[in-house]
Amino acid sequence: MAEKITPRDKDFSQWYQDVVLQARLADYSPVKGCMVIRPNGYSIWEQIHENLDRRIKATGARNAYFPLFIPESFLKKEAEHVEGFAPQCAVVTYAGAKDLEEKLVVRPTSETIINSMFAKWIQSYRDLPMMINQWANVVRWEMRTRLFLRTTEFLWQEGHTCHATADEAEVEARKMLRVYVDFAEEVLAMPVIAGLKSESEKFAGALRTYCIEAMMQDKKALQAGTSHNLSTNFAKAFDTLFLDKDGKQKLVHQTSWGVSTRLIGGMIMTHSDDRGLVLPPRLATTHVVIVPILSNASLKADVLSAAESLAKSIQDAGASSQLPYSVGVLVDQDETKQPGWKFHEYELIGVPIRIELGPRDLEKGQIVMTRRDLGQKEVVLLGEVPQKVVRDLAAMQKELLEKARAFREKNTFAVDDYSDFRKRIEEPGGFFMAAWCQSKSCEAKIKEETKATIRCLPLDPDHQPIAEAGRCLACSSTDSLVRAIFARSY
Repeated sequence: MAEKITPRDKDFSQWYQDVVLQARLADYSPVKGCMVIRPNGYSIWEQIHENLDRRIKATGARNAYFPLFIPESFLKKEAEHVEGFAPQCAVVTYAGAKDLEEKLVVRPTSETIINSMFAKWIQSYRDLPMMINQWANVVRWEMRTRLFLRTTEFLWQEGHTCHATADEAEVEARKMLRVYVDFAEEVLAMPVIAGLKSESEKFAGALRTYCIEAMMQDKKALQAGTSHNLSTNFAKAFDTLFLDKDGKQKLVHQTSWGVSTRLIGGMIMTHSDDRGLVLPPRLATTHVVIVPILSNASLKADVLSAAESLAKSIQDAGASSQLPYSVGVLVDQDETKQPGWKFHEYELIGVPIRIELGPRDLEKGQIVMTRRDLGQKEVVLLGEVPQKVVRDLAAMQKELLEKARAFREKNTFAVDDYSDFRKRIEEPGGFFMAAWCQSKSCEAKIKEETKATIRCLPLDPDHQPIAEAGRCLACSSTDSLVRAIFARSY
């Protein structure tokens, strides 16, 4: 119940854990660092999967599936890649009652195994572009784990594409970045900043990494998705060549891009409150719950009949509306629990709209409605309920995004003095926009002394890092300045 949730302002980390556990989204696995995704949490992942999968297919990619186990020799072919992932790899050395001739790495990401197939499948420019996506699980041996945000095993989507030219690959990487921005804001109602990762923070083996960054309610940053231009790095390692129109053998240019169940953690930390989960309607399976008040046995049949009729009317109104989903309505007929318990329960698990209907309401031709994010009861005439539900669901989706964006803007600051920055990163915290000279030493100094990292370099309309006047935050240099967003992160 909601009273078990630690207030956010008392201990944000404990609050997050309480919401995940008490809303029955996930639980700890017997395997250290892994999680069990419970039905409430998995239904959210299903909504993410369904909506994002549709967007990915619209770009031309098709779904496939590749093995969980990767020969160790594959990972070693791309030096930067193996160096980046080696500390996180789980390796199988013994199977079938004997030592393996070659160790198998449990998939931390699939660039290498997929490239081995690309090299086999691609022969000519006619085979390009090749655009593959897979929904899978991956394993990264994390030292510090947190449900949804960072676990040893997690679910994700990873796309991999091959192109004939560098320009085509760059267009694809940026296109997918835009897909992720639109998805995060339209479906999760989570505002994000799109930008370029620094050289130190880019994906191991990539030419460049684009990302989306979101601000959580504790003012820390969450990397919510990435899109990588891999250039020809993996193609060189796996001899992924094609015969071009000019009759010459050339290396393909590649991209990879992905998001994971981390999005669920980001959504929770963006919207939820001290009463439990606040779920954007586009991620809900049940959008409306009707709680009949059945204290009067003689009128029980009438109340239940009215509740079922109302549920049907709401579903019909949703079907004829502009909402991009079918409105799910549940009539809770469980008589083993009191209405008050149910109110708290549906608030805890984040059902967007709750309706109370009892004999007195029926007599007056009305219901009592509560929108989860507002928490205020409102009396509504029965005949007006279906259309009001449709309007409120649309309004809730829009207002959650606006509220989160306003919070981010309120807690984003321009800063040019390093000592001032060091104080303010502690309190009040947030996103700090500053000039950076693009030196790794300055970036490392800030990270070591403040635990803040460059989340991204915001991009101009030409997708180039924005030039910044002034002096580098760390060294006061005036050379090669770009605008960087510094923040502490998950």
